[in-house]
Amino acid sequence: MSPRKAQDPERSAIAGGGILAHPVGPRSRRIHEAVLAATEELLLEGGLPAATVDAIAARSGVSKATIYKHWPSRTAVAAKAFGRMMAEALPLPDTGSVVGDLTEQVVRVSAFYDSERGRVFAQLLAACVDDVAAAPYFREYFLTGRREAVGVLWQRALDRGEVDPGIEVDDVIDMLFGPLVFRRLTGHCALSEDHARALARSALAGLLQRGSDVPDA
Repeated sequence: MSPRKAQDPERSAIAGGGILAHPVGPRSRRIHEAVLAATEELLLEGGLPAATVDAIAARSGVSKATIYKHWPSRTAVAAKAFGRMMAEALPLPDTGSVVGDLTEQVVRVSAFYDSERGRVFAQLLAACVDDVAAAPYFREYFLTGRREAVGVLWQRALDRGEVDPGIEVDDVIDMLFGPLVFRRLTGHCALSEDHARALARSALAGLLQRGSDVPDA
């Protein structure tokens, strides 16, 4: 985006946390949804490089000027669209136990990162390093949703008395899913179901209440 666009007061309004305050109302909601749906299609077809503002405008029927009234950059659009894609692809498991729930979630996330959508995730993460306007969108619409989802599983485990209540859920998330992100980004070792189950077993050994055993997942 050019410096002139970046200074546009209509697009510099911030809703909070670095998120642009986009227009509201029924028409704006329809536009918002059309742009996100088009972006999801483009991400699936060709990854982040395919989701240019020109391509999004052509696919959605929404003008580039209008897109820029809703988002500060195409990476910001892609971050929100991708967050929706991952939420739909990864429904929360409910096995009745913390071991089953968290193991299944690690397996599902590992498979997601090992797919073409995992490639899009890596592209988005890299793009947000340079696109500072898009980084809040990645945190809000991708990371926050994923962390809240695991928080639901952790709260179930706390309610059942299965885990150490002194452990912060953010630490749980980082221990279980951080290695998957690292493998996705570096490619130093393949993502696999066997690795995901072994990772969950190792992490859960330190998360369960003392005296609890981690059954073979």
